[in-house]
Amino acid sequence: MNLTEKIEVAKQLERLKVDVIEAGFAIASPGDFSAVKAVAETIKDCTVASLSRAIEKDIDSAYDAVKGAVSPRIHTFLATSPIHMKYKLSMEPDAVIERIEAMVAYAKKKCSDVQFSAEDATRSDKDFLVKAVDAAIRAGATVINIPDTVGYTTPEEMFTLIQYLKEHVQDIDKVELAVHCHNDLGMAVANSLAGIRAGATQLEGTINGIGERAGNCAIEEAVMAMNTRRDLFDADCRIDTTQIYRSSKLLSSIIGQPVAANKAIVGANAFAHEAGIHQHGVLAERTTYEIMTPESIGLPKNKMVLGKHSGRHAFEERLNYLGYQLSNEEMEQAFVRFKDFADKKKNVFDSDIDAIVAEKAVPVVEKYHLDSFVVQSGNHIRATATIQLSTDDATYQEAATGEGPIEAAYHAIEKITGKVYPLEQYSINAISGGEDALGEVVVKIKHQGHEITGRGLSTDVIEASLLAYLNGINKISANHF
Repeated sequence: MNLTEKIEVAKQLERLKVDVIEAGFAIASPGDFSAVKAVAETIKDCTVASLSRAIEKDIDSAYDAVKGAVSPRIHTFLATSPIHMKYKLSMEPDAVIERIEAMVAYAKKKCSDVQFSAEDATRSDKDFLVKAVDAAIRAGATVINIPDTVGYTTPEEMFTLIQYLKEHVQDIDKVELAVHCHNDLGMAVANSLAGIRAGATQLEGTINGIGERAGNCAIEEAVMAMNTRRDLFDADCRIDTTQIYRSSKLLSSIIGQPVAANKAIVGANAFAHEAGIHQHGVLAERTTYEIMTPESIGLPKNKMVLGKHSGRHAFEERLNYLGYQLSNEEMEQAFVRFKDFADKKKNVFDSDIDAIVAEKAVPVVEKYHLDSFVVQSGNHIRATATIQLSTDDATYQEAATGEGPIEAAYHAIEKITGKVYPLEQYSINAISGGEDALGEVVVKIKHQGHEITGRGLSTDVIEASLLAYLNGINKISANHF
């Protein structure tokens, strides 16, 4: 994500009412520092944290990045498992304890809210972990995090570990106790919920479960599990569940990673019933096969269909019903796109409106604008494309060939820009059903070691492909990465 995209996601997380946004690793690069700083200065209703190793320069950078936040937090970490201490840190256990105490104390001098994470806690010796946690609390930590860094543990083990810490760490009840679980064995959500049942008070995760390797605990799954099974979980949170679906769609759109249809809570099939016996039961009484409602995560109950005769009032009403709060300028841009698509397809569905709004959620300065394209392709001829692009002061036209119409069109664009952008990934998705469905194309192109995501939307998949490629190029031209 570029800076603008990170800010947009942070604003949506604020609407979702998460308690803490960990905005990044400030020391990692100037870009990361700028992103953390920008999020910290933008967000007003969440704590904003920056990650740092247990090193003074990391902590300095983290604080400098978040100090402008309404509620800043420094999150420092050090590994406590035998394998990490020996092979990664090359430190003796006593030295690790000393470092934890010294660096948490150092962070505490800068910021009143300090989180300490015992990296690879679930593979650590329990008694040594107790010493590490105790040292962090003595030094001033306000949050203690127990990460399952490599997704190794099981729910039973996580439950037991949290209980053990609560029983053996003297002042554990004076701090927030967090769990941070990875999904390598597919148990991140289950492990996180086991930690909550054992007494943890902070759950860490991500939208759609994205993250390192197989990802992190999926926030939407954990939250809805707690809401649905209140009989099991003596815990609550302030998450506005009606913002879950919108958060998922926004993130998916920005990073170009579609949500699997069978994904729990936010997948396209999460509330679909195909089996006859299921359909019969739901028609008779929804709770026979639905343990939560689509509306509870922000999916509208009334599937209103708009068309080319629908006016601005109907469009605005639908946006309001779907939960969007757009400025006058954003509303105007969305309405223009809606009318454009309504002229090309019979019906415009809620999923189409979601895509239209997401397309303009993160504005990009257009150095290159697509004026027109002509492609010729067939199974016995080499594909040819003629592309016309315009900039603020000129119009350019080039033709090129390729193995297919998309490759030919991209080669023509490369001729105009004078640069080659290696295509790392290309995917296409139909937003809604029918032959006239909107096609959403997502591309990832390489530039100076960065992977830039471009997105295009059109009823014509070739046009969507060109718009996606140009979207990525325009991000590069505007340094939006």
